[in-house]
Amino acid sequence: MWIKIVLLYLVRYHWDNVAKVYNQNTMKKKQRILVAMSGGVDSSVAAALLVHEGYEVTGAFMKQWNDSGVLTGVCSWKQDRRDAMRVAAQLGIPLITFDFEKEYRDLVIEYLFREYEDGRIPNPDVLCNVHIKFGVWLKKAKELKFDALATGHYASIKKEQKYTLCIAKDKNKDQTYFLHRLNQEQLAFARFPISEYTKPEVRQKAYDWKLPTADRAESMGICFIGEVSMKQFLEQRITKKSGNIILSDGTVVGKHEGVAFYTIGQRHFGLQASDIVSQTYSGPLFIVEKRIDANELVVGFEDSPLLNKTDIIIKDAHWISGLSPVFPLYCTVRFRHREILKSCVLNQVSENKILIKTKLPERAPTPGQFAVFYDGGVCLGGGIIQ
Repeated sequence: MWIKIVLLYLVRYHWDNVAKVYNQNTMKKKQRILVAMSGGVDSSVAAALLVHEGYEVTGAFMKQWNDSGVLTGVCSWKQDRRDAMRVAAQLGIPLITFDFEKEYRDLVIEYLFREYEDGRIPNPDVLCNVHIKFGVWLKKAKELKFDALATGHYASIKKEQKYTLCIAKDKNKDQTYFLHRLNQEQLAFARFPISEYTKPEVRQKAYDWKLPTADRAESMGICFIGEVSMKQFLEQRITKKSGNIILSDGTVVGKHEGVAFYTIGQRHFGLQASDIVSQTYSGPLFIVEKRIDANELVVGFEDSPLLNKTDIIIKDAHWISGLSPVFPLYCTVRFRHREILKSCVLNQVSENKILIKTKLPERAPTPGQFAVFYDGGVCLGGGIIQ
């Protein structure tokens, strides 16, 4: 009798587990995921992972640039789209193309020019993520009744009481810096399939699955600029406006072509300290300050206190949780992508401004760029450097 009961229990347990696995796989197959495919290896592997996990996957390519008579540059979108099509064909998934050129120009390119004209150095990748990839693209995905939008970003999402954006397994490739302005609604719909893989592991999977993009080189920078220098690109819209190059004491030491074309911390190759200060110092001079209203560039030595700061003001802070933290906030900060995390304390100084105090001096914190905050492996949000 007992043997019969045990056998019946084992049979029922076995079939319950089979049913559970079947239901899980069925749910996966029912979930429709749109994958943003750029033609690169990361997004290719992201799509392949979802296909292998049994989801109903559709690839999407975004056309965001086309040279016009107004602005010209270099963009390989046609080759990128061909590569995305080849990967989609091998994976047996459809690929649709979205034309977001107008939105990209209005929300990213115009922002880039406005910031440069005002003397700041923008980060278009941050704006592209929040307004394009997880803005108009996400809206389109919802309109087409997809359940999620996946990308090839190196970052991870966790859900407890709220969604949190976490540093990827590959800390060297981690892209939370560029994603720090996403909100709860955007994270709820986002998927980052390669978050638990390093770049070499992603590349190996591309080889294992014989994806056409396995050998594709890493894409860097802004696609529409290409081989053209940023200065040449900006000159299409920003007029040169000559002004004085000065030392911090006001001594005029040269002329510049316009503050928009220079960056804080940039070495000024046309000037040597020994030429204008003293024969005892032969090192280079660096841009340490941009005085927009006076149209002046201030240059100084590499150890100038104007170039190395422990007190940095940010504005327009965005918190991923949707809630402002309690100040003072002790955390870590990153002022550039891939920069090491530095300990800091944050204090609110006005309604829209926060003071960052770092233990170690930060070299050339650049107005217009972003300071991004972390608590352990969790990205808290960030703000725009003043």
